[in-house]
Amino acid sequence: MRLSQVDLNLFVVFDAIYAKRNLTRAAEVLCITQPAVSNALARMRKTFDDQLFVSTPRGMVPTPVAENIYSRVSEALLLLNSSVHESDVFNPAEASKVFRLSMNDLSESLLLSKLTETLEREAPGIQIESYFTARQDLAKELESGAIDLAIDAPLVIDPHLRHSRLIDVKYVCMLRKDHPWQGEKMSMKDYLKLGHIHISSRRTGLGVVDTELHRLGHKRHIQMRVQHYMVAPQIAMRSDLALTGPDHLLKDYDARLVELPFELPTMGWHMYWHRSSDKDQANRWLRGLISATLHAE
Repeated sequence: MRLSQVDLNLFVVFDAIYAKRNLTRAAEVLCITQPAVSNALARMRKTFDDQLFVSTPRGMVPTPVAENIYSRVSEALLLLNSSVHESDVFNPAEASKVFRLSMNDLSESLLLSKLTETLEREAPGIQIESYFTARQDLAKELESGAIDLAIDAPLVIDPHLRHSRLIDVKYVCMLRKDHPWQGEKMSMKDYLKLGHIHISSRRTGLGVVDTELHRLGHKRHIQMRVQHYMVAPQIAMRSDLALTGPDHLLKDYDARLVELPFELPTMGWHMYWHRSSDKDQANRWLRGLISATLHAE
């Protein structure tokens, strides 16, 4: 069968089904109905004389034929997508577009309020949606277009992703201004005498602070464990508990920020996008805006 006899849109549907492993989710990404995806899959099966995807409890599993052609289909779509977007002109002041970002609550806290101020002033038609995406799913979600950008620690490794360093976050100790401890320089003994707030979405396990203290042979008294970065400073402002966290976040509170009595490595934040979006003008604009926002004082 010649290429001229094949509907090239079928390859777009093929790519979406392969990425999502689910016909309904593929339809959502493509902004078409689920029956339309099913119809396209039926046509693909006839074209390739193969099932291509088999329905299982784990989702639509690709057959060996589908696995064999996927890499070439994906590469071809990337080239076509790059060609389409390379000459695009993006005017943020007039654009109406939804950007979907993957962030945790810390990166949301550091970025979104400041980013919103700029968007309201310079790009009122732009909408931002933030979702948390598990690190092992980031590459797949970026490739499928389910998310446009991700902000995460530099622990994501995938040859199809591009990334840039955003900021290095330094940890400090936050105390309310009228806290009983009023010293100038905190010692390790002072730090360990305090009750502490620990932030983690996990039920158990050590964070970066406690891992370093454990290495030094110390253990702090964690009096409260919470899931989110936004509630923790409010607790510290109304109690004698100490909060160790990123200075970029805590400096916005009317509280004392004290240098830690031990060294902690700075936490680097990186921005990730799929290589198919490298030259997309809208994506490039947002990447530049996020970087400028986080570096602005």
